[in-house]
Amino acid sequence: MPRVSAVERRQDFVNAAMEVIASRGIDGATTRRIAEQAQAPLATLHYCYNSKEDLFADVYEFVGSRFQAVLDGSDPHSGLAETARQLLRGVLSCYFESHTFAAATLELFSWAQRQSENRGLGVYERAFETMRGILRKAAPGDQLSSEAIEDIVNVITSLADGFALNWLTRGDDSLADDKINLVTAVLDSWLADRIAQEATAR
Repeated sequence: MPRVSAVERRQDFVNAAMEVIASRGIDGATTRRIAEQAQAPLATLHYCYNSKEDLFADVYEFVGSRFQAVLDGSDPHSGLAETARQLLRGVLSCYFESHTFAAATLELFSWAQRQSENRGLGVYERAFETMRGILRKAAPGDQLSSEAIEDIVNVITSLADGFALNWLTRGDDSLADDKINLVTAVLDSWLADRIAQEATAR
């Protein structure tokens, strides 16, 4: 049997942690359960990670990298409205492609907010900064103020997180596409009004 590298094994534990967190919550995500989910000895988990906190740091990094990859795939040359739409659909796709990812991510953010070191905030801030940069490139000239860009970022993330919670609660995958279209239409309508406000203010 080929030897599994430490990097591969750590990814196995991150994937397993996401599964356990999604099904049992943070409090139920013991190292023993995570090792069992990864089909690995508990001693191997402790060899790879000094503590559960170190493992969770990699879990947050994994969540952040998934969002980052989607955001980096947006095309700022397609115009402001279409770029904002791409960003929203990209974040939604992270949630929609996996119940496990959606449930674990929302659980992680909720739990982190209650801790002294809010790693979830770090994930949010990196995503926010990426979106700000993409929207600045998409807005021609001085079309948008920094306040407007911040508003767009906040609306995109609020719509995406609200969708994810609604989707998980109701559990109807067949309606997901309709909901995505509805959420995108809400963004389109709000964005048109926000851009009009900017034009009036100039």
